[in-house]
Amino acid sequence: QVQLVESGGGLVQAGGSLRLSCAASGSIRSINAMGWYRQAPGKQRELVADILSGSRINYADSVKGRFTIIRDITRNAVYLQMNSLKPEDTAAYYCTMTITVVGGGNYQYWGQGTQVTVSS
Repeated sequence: QVQLVESGGGLVQAGGSLRLSCAASGSIRSINAMGWYRQAPGKQRELVADILSGSRINYADSVKGRFTIIRDITRNAVYLQMNSLKPEDTAAYYCTMTITVVGGGNYQYWGQGTQVTVSS
């Protein structure tokens, strides 16, 4: 079994910063992709940023230049550094990893979600 545990959300004023963390544990053979999604009330879940195989990084246009996704393979972890936060960044943030597990099989896992609230 594999678990993803997130931390780092909270309440921050517009213009502030937060750093989200997500660590995977369990029967991990390799991690093939890592990413962050978010979902605001009444909206669909959307991609914020991801790191694919070969270290290719993608960002949503709305966060380019403000957010940075960071991967730490040694800790099976991914981080999201969020700067210059805006009220429209308010959402539940979810990490995801595509993992090859011990014994074979490639699966996508999700964290439990962490709330980010940006006040104006």
